[in-house]
Amino acid sequence: MRYSFQQGRGLLLATLMVSFGLTMPVAQAQDDTSCPHGDLDPMYCDQDGDLVADPPDESELVNPDTLIFAYTPVEDPAIYADIWQPFIDHIKEVTGKDVRFFAVQSNSAQVEAMRSGRLHIAGFSTGPTPFAVNLAGAVPFALMGSDDGRFGYTLQVFTQADSDIQSLADLKGKRVAHTSPTSNSGNQAPRALFPDEGVVPDEDYEVLYSGSHDQSMLGVVAGDYDAAPVASEVVERMAARDLYDEDSVRMIFESEPFPTTSYTYAHDLDPQLVESIKEAFFSFDFAGTALGEEFEGVEKFIPITYKDQWQVIRTIQSANGVRYTPDNLEE
Repeated sequence: MRYSFQQGRGLLLATLMVSFGLTMPVAQAQDDTSCPHGDLDPMYCDQDGDLVADPPDESELVNPDTLIFAYTPVEDPAIYADIWQPFIDHIKEVTGKDVRFFAVQSNSAQVEAMRSGRLHIAGFSTGPTPFAVNLAGAVPFALMGSDDGRFGYTLQVFTQADSDIQSLADLKGKRVAHTSPTSNSGNQAPRALFPDEGVVPDEDYEVLYSGSHDQSMLGVVAGDYDAAPVASEVVERMAARDLYDEDSVRMIFESEPFPTTSYTYAHDLDPQLVESIKEAFFSFDFAGTALGEEFEGVEKFIPITYKDQWQVIRTIQSANGVRYTPDNLEE
């Protein structure tokens, strides 16, 4: 049945206002012989070993009249609704479906929405992607990249331009903004990588969660934090929009590249619909669109797999003792 955007939004909001235990389908216990699932929630199976949920039985496949798309939580969702509109229109044209943009307020809300069946296509941030895969049946299939197939971002650490902090070791005794527990560059990668650089988060410096990369960076500019690890792609977009004075900060560390936002579909979508969604992504032309202007240097969506491109992220999260549970996602 086709429902209006307001009705769909209401259903989503209702879903996001209640807990996992009340909104999520009850996982049925299944033995690993008939339904191997690895780190996946027991409600999903992974017969082919690709680490993502297999499609359900044909009778359980869904083919909604209205597709709901959500991008990762950002500081100003209204701006991104406009930025994504050319792409939304392209998906409509290719799939023949009505497509609506839904602005999520947190990583956990975004994962909950897909798990509950109210979110069909989504861009999940790097760190939360494994939670979306394992808790919500998200299937990553694309990243933004260049024509030659390159993609990725780095963890960068910034401090004030006139700060006496020259290296990570100088963070000892300081107040450092991390973004959120599930963020890769904003929390998990620093916890895995910084000890080799001579500083241990929470032991050598005080960790203060800002809530987002934007807030971390603006907090450094304002002097609320002594330093902050942030994602290079976010910093670049903020600078392009003149959200802070680049001369007011100084970078003291940069990591090797990580994969960027994963673009995913819900595992229970009809396979023919999935193919048309993929076609929409891989045929979209960024040139001359608001999306292309926002994501400078991005020229197309490129195909990826969760098993391959997220291996480094799973390694980092394993080093942090991360378990893919609703409680860990919400912390």
